[in-house]
Amino acid sequence: MTTTLIFMAILMLVIAGWILKQTMNSQPWEASIEPPMGDSFSGRSLPQPDAKLGLFVFLAVVTSLFSLFISAYMMRMELGDWRPLDEPSLLWFNTAALVLSSLALQWARVATTREQINTVRNGMLIGGFFALAFMVGQLMAWQQLVSTGYLAHSNPANAFFYLITGLHALHLLGGLVVWSLTTLKLLKGVELARVGLSVELCAVYWHFLLVIWVILFSLLLST
Repeated sequence: MTTTLIFMAILMLVIAGWILKQTMNSQPWEASIEPPMGDSFSGRSLPQPDAKLGLFVFLAVVTSLFSLFISAYMMRMELGDWRPLDEPSLLWFNTAALVLSSLALQWARVATTREQINTVRNGMLIGGFFALAFMVGQLMAWQQLVSTGYLAHSNPANAFFYLITGLHALHLLGGLVVWSLTTLKLLKGVELARVGLSVELCAVYWHFLLVIWVILFSLLLST
């Protein structure tokens, strides 16, 4: 369990390091330079788009949130009334679906840099399909547990399982909103230059949620 928290700490350090690097690379004194003529001058000194910086700040917050839940999980399981449940084997298939979803979005991300619009569209559609498959699979796993008597109120271990997996699914659901808006623009034929950043941010977010899920799944299996 301590290993789980170490992984979360490393993930937090990576995200915080990336954000700090953007700040250190900024050159605020450039604000005193005479701006060029025309509309090309933005006035910003940070090298990354606001959306990307905002995403990484959000990921830092989410990492802290899951770290707190994992700490609470580890402290609660030390009490005598903790009875671990048998995780459904379906979770392994769900994990594979999330891996495929992340790979498909990375495929779309790489295709964006190569300006391969059809590949980007296909990668986004495949990634979304497997993400939805993961969500459906998680719901089916919940139904299996409920049908076999693992109710949330009957044991703290059950309650934590539903809480942690539900919180992860909620974050993935939020990502699907952005994914659907980006994919809809691609299907309508919007230029790749206008959606390239959204595709990249979707891929980063999916990779992050995959790492979080692997950590959570490992924790559930080991307790």
